Amino acid sequence: MKKVFFAIILSCIICNPGFSQQQSSGMRKLSLADWVITNMYVDTVNETKLVETAIRSMLEELDPHSTYTTAEETKEMTEPLQGNFSGIGIQFNMNKDTVYVIQTIAGGPSERVGILAGDRIIEANDTVIAGVKMKNSDIMKRLKGPRGTTVKLKVLRKSAPSPIVFKVVRDNIPIYSIDASYMADNKTGYIRISRFAATTGEEFNEALQELQKKGMKNLIIDLQGNGGGFLNSAIDIADELLKNGEMIVYTQGRKTPREESHATKNGIFQKGKLIVMVDESSASASEIVSGAIQDWDRGIIIGRRTFGKGLVQRPIPFPDGSMIRLTTSRYYTPSGRSIQKPYNDTKEYQMDLINRFNRGELSSADSIHFPDSLQYRTLKNSRVVYGGGGIMPDYFIPLDTTKYTDYHRDLVAKGVLNQFAIAYLDRNRKQLMHTYPERELFLTNFEVEEKALEDLLKMAEEEKITYKEEEFEKSKPIILQQTKALIARDLYDMAAYFQVMNRYNDSYLKALEIINNDKQYEQLLSTGTKR
Repeated sequence: MKKVFFAIILSCIICNPGFSQQQSSGMRKLSLADWVITNMYVDTVNETKLVETAIRSMLEELDPHSTYTTAEETKEMTEPLQGNFSGIGIQFNMNKDTVYVIQTIAGGPSERVGILAGDRIIEANDTVIAGVKMKNSDIMKRLKGPRGTTVKLKVLRKSAPSPIVFKVVRDNIPIYSIDASYMADNKTGYIRISRFAATTGEEFNEALQELQKKGMKNLIIDLQGNGGGFLNSAIDIADELLKNGEMIVYTQGRKTPREESHATKNGIFQKGKLIVMVDESSASASEIVSGAIQDWDRGIIIGRRTFGKGLVQRPIPFPDGSMIRLTTSRYYTPSGRSIQKPYNDTKEYQMDLINRFNRGELSSADSIHFPDSLQYRTLKNSRVVYGGGGIMPDYFIPLDTTKYTDYHRDLVAKGVLNQFAIAYLDRNRKQLMHTYPERELFLTNFEVEEKALEDLLKMAEEEKITYKEEEFEKSKPIILQQTKALIARDLYDMAAYFQVMNRYNDSYLKALEIINNDKQYEQLLSTGTKR
């Protein structure tokens, strides 16, 4: 009787109009499973969660970059790429469970009402947000909100005897994707791009024009750690650098016809020496720009082999705000290279960067091997380049691990280094601004006095970090450098941070050396990789 009963039920389900014969057998099977579980399982089930789990599992069978995100996850993921959001206009850090204002956005809501760098926000709309171990995401929800709405903030200020209350009217806040833009020397500009967002092309164009006004003839673009973003933004960047008609990238997939993107005549830096800095975390859109520059022998790529992501995802939104980002095509550099690394073994793919380190690939170019079948030639100088595993730089810079120790790692991971910089600023902000009204004075003359490091050691001890004298002495140069950079960021802006850090960045220093040496620059463009 049971077999007959279930046969009748299944027949009714399959004959239901919802199970159209136009559906594939796989989809009918999936829909049937969903119906059976939802209607016949012994306990109540969360159908939404079941469906989301099924979608994630399907996508995991495809490739590492096809993903599903819930409505909340989608909003958090896309917001940094949109170019703006509505909020109060501050850059902040969490310091001992307290929102510490690093700086206010120029012309933004917080600056207009008088909130200052160094202020600590302890309440938002009468809700205590300090000292309660609240997640960053929960704090952001209280500070963000629709444009025109008001949030009441209670702020502690070192120079004020009691908390100050501000009423801040939220407004649209720009999100910049260019962290720094400055003249590295009297004829070389430097631009650091953190991600490829909706406004990156426009930001890059503005930065180029400002640097050209200052006399820029050569350019260093920093894509280290840039994980990518919008394909169109990468095309916009390359368009500024390549000559009219030169291909930037093409995409193609099983159901997606070949689509080519070419540079136009509108680029404002089509001449002049060019170097692009990359590393193992430079991915996707970063690799599109680097690959186009390398294939056309337009400039030199410096650093370490890039990540190797050559798959293009198409966002497919659902009515509830959730989204599938489905891989629909591969992208290819102008020479025809696909730089996507193998992903047959998901675990190996996820461990790739660790495996590169263990194989010595981050410290020696000789440890990196490409099969001859993936060999290509650049389009002007016929240099040998490779596909199938990221962009191999023209000049390899090994990863410098000599200054890094477990003790330094713990200082950073537990936030002690940041706390130390904040405490130093609390004590000395007024004096620092008086002594160094211009950032160049600070960059040239300021040094963190070693005696101040006694406070750092006390903070580390309070965080249960065991003092190791040998490791501390080994890491002292990087500790002093990073502290100076954090102070520069808080006193001036993010560009000042990179101006400090770049003075110790091997890739940056080598880029400056090569770009100012005509013979070495031309030799690399004509002969290929220097290892």
